[in-house]
Amino acid sequence: MATTPTPTAAKTGNAPPRSVLRDPAFLRLWAGTTASGLATWALPFVLGLAVLHRDLGAAGLGLVLAARTLGFLAAVAVGGVLADRHSRRAVVLWSALAAAVATPLLAAGLGRSLVLMTAAAALAGAGQGACRPAFQALTAETVEPGRRQEANAAMTMAVRGSTLAGPALTALLAAFLDVGALLLGIGLLWLVAALIPGKGTAAATATGAEAAPRAGFRAEFLEGMREARRHPWFLAGLGALVTVITLGYSATSVALPLISRDRYGTEWVLAAAVTAYTVGALGGALVIARWRPSSPGRAAFAGLAAYGLAPLSLMLPVHPVVVVAAYAVAGIGIELFNVPWFTATQREVAPDKLARVSSLDFLVSYGLAPVGLALIAPAIEAFGVTAVLGACAGACFLVPAAAALVPTGRHFGRTPAPATD
Repeated sequence: MATTPTPTAAKTGNAPPRSVLRDPAFLRLWAGTTASGLATWALPFVLGLAVLHRDLGAAGLGLVLAARTLGFLAAVAVGGVLADRHSRRAVVLWSALAAAVATPLLAAGLGRSLVLMTAAAALAGAGQGACRPAFQALTAETVEPGRRQEANAAMTMAVRGSTLAGPALTALLAAFLDVGALLLGIGLLWLVAALIPGKGTAAATATGAEAAPRAGFRAEFLEGMREARRHPWFLAGLGALVTVITLGYSATSVALPLISRDRYGTEWVLAAAVTAYTVGALGGALVIARWRPSSPGRAAFAGLAAYGLAPLSLMLPVHPVVVVAAYAVAGIGIELFNVPWFTATQREVAPDKLARVSSLDFLVSYGLAPVGLALIAPAIEAFGVTAVLGACAGACFLVPAAAALVPTGRHFGRTPAPATD
């Protein structure tokens, strides 16, 4: 089976740059990842504007977004296998181009053909899904091991920054451009994601490896799952992450608008809490870019468990400032988990299986999120919002704590991560 080769060692003769932000190859990758993240975020917002302009109905919006999610889930596993079989750069190119092609089709179907819009949304989701594991693996090819935590922090800061600034920018553009033009702008972002990143620094694949027969798609995907099972810390972390997303994040997504309206009588709490979460995440990324705790796995799990403060604050009749502060702490914590998690995956997983393991991460966490959203509302109706929030908060605290006790969980690996300057 042909595999992507192990990234070459750090270049000899040249001292590494003081900061990964001074590395042109990384900056190109960062720009492409940022463009893809902004395009991914912008599409639901722009489609929401289409509903306001009566170019798309509410039911149509739900169908289009569901098609995008299904396209994402179908393609993320395929993208992981392809990115381990072939050039990660090529997978990024073609998947981002697919998403770029989908956006003019969305614009063409707007107000004319819901079938065309649904098909185009599925294609856009597929492009997004195939990109994710390829970008993750390409980061490991582009950045030397000692700089990857800083690089992953820079990536997540770009995503959070887009989430924070994006609504204002899109609202400003919407004053001058119609929805069709905004969709074309999303397509341009995908073109940037396709064309700007470089090839990474991996050596060329050996001729003999290229000529070796490949296993089937299913066999290679299962091989990635076996690689994931070799790392107890990864399975424990994935279980903890899924718990927080499926229960904690889903519960707060449903309950926060209701409590903001019914308890506090204002939409301000909703807006302030969501903003505080994003600002907190930016702060967490800044901290973890430089901080190297002695037990990185346990520190990361503690950060993940901090999300339990969000549902806990919604249970209690506290001042709204407490709710906003809880969301800020939850945002800090989520990046104290995310950045070391991505870095450890890039370090510990076999390089030729990295994209497949990353695709498993995205597939499970994203795939179960809609299940949580679908179940939380009926649970609130059956048991009451306080009981549901309490159960979800307890799960957010306890499951990461249990995951931290798993063998290799303390360091996110079999041995402590190497220290860096």
